[in-house]
Amino acid sequence: MLVDDQVRIGRGAREKFEPHWKKDYVCKSTRIINPVPDVNLPPSVSSTKGGYLHGAKSLTYGVDILGIRWMGILQRISIAYVVAALCEIWLPCRKWERFSIVRSYVWQWCVVGILCAVYTGLLYGLYVPDWHLPKSNSSFSTSNSTTVTEIKCGLRGDLSPACNSAGMIDRFVLGTSHLYAKPAYGNLKECNKTRFGIPESSPSWCHAPFDPEGILGSLTAAVTCIIGLQFGHILVQMQDHKERLHWWSVLSVYCSIIGLLLVALGAPMNKSLYTVSYTLVTSACAGFTFNAFYLLVDVWGYRWLMSILEWMGVHSLGIFILLTSNIAIVVLQGFYLGSPKNNVVQPRRARKHGVVNHGPFDVRDREMGKIKAFLMAPQVF
Repeated sequence: MLVDDQVRIGRGAREKFEPHWKKDYVCKSTRIINPVPDVNLPPSVSSTKGGYLHGAKSLTYGVDILGIRWMGILQRISIAYVVAALCEIWLPCRKWERFSIVRSYVWQWCVVGILCAVYTGLLYGLYVPDWHLPKSNSSFSTSNSTTVTEIKCGLRGDLSPACNSAGMIDRFVLGTSHLYAKPAYGNLKECNKTRFGIPESSPSWCHAPFDPEGILGSLTAAVTCIIGLQFGHILVQMQDHKERLHWWSVLSVYCSIIGLLLVALGAPMNKSLYTVSYTLVTSACAGFTFNAFYLLVDVWGYRWLMSILEWMGVHSLGIFILLTSNIAIVVLQGFYLGSPKNNVVQPRRARKHGVVNHGPFDVRDREMGKIKAFLMAPQVF
């Protein structure tokens, strides 16, 4: 009796059953590349291990408590919202004959100044000693070595990837194994990253984890939220369109001037560190964009032009979860033409050269990143 040939491809990313036109078999023949556990699981159990948390190529789920990442985008948003909410509750508006965004909420601006001062003092004032990184903590490395690498620092006020005080605070409070293992600086040309990962010959800091949503950067993230709170105050206190646009423009201009002045004085705009200059300049850009949309929609009445962006803004959290948890990517990958490999996620060049899985930085990961960026870009509005 002829039985279909079961072929397992990659790391157990999916199972494919090919017909018996290749060769006649008397019994079931199994060819396994990179065998994984759970080979004999029934279909009902295998379908529940759908990779919705670990990625489109993984058939596992769950969270390893020993390596869970404590901080993240949603955690940072929650911290910033809590700080802004406490400022609004405990530091209410002061009554004046004429409204002023600074005088009326002077204590909230004092909190902004204190947070910026504490951030700057910790970023430039803390001494960062040499520290050790186990290679097993880095997902960049192409080696399975568990040796310890010493990262030379011994600096104060340094903003380099592995020797800044923000990373030191996170390593001390959160632990090295609980940080983001794929920071953006791994893409720098000094790291020589390929689709197989970062080679061992690269500088030691290329293998170091770093959390861009760490503890220190959450201080300036709260500053961003408090500045946004002032835009809401103007919306509530002012009833005339011209007055609202005037005060929003004034606030945005002042933020941009102060931010660019800090850049000129040597404080760079750095998203990973969420520096004060980055906070002020991006807040100003958001203010100018908000002004433009308010003028277009509320003043001139072109709301229908923004209906799609309005829908995405209402459902932004749901869209974010669907994309970051890879659920949307897995669903898109489920639609294919003729063969599961011929889907919208896996690019043509990977199919042409037979590339299925070459490590954490294969071609498909980059393609999925492009799809995520394309789907999430409109949410910025």
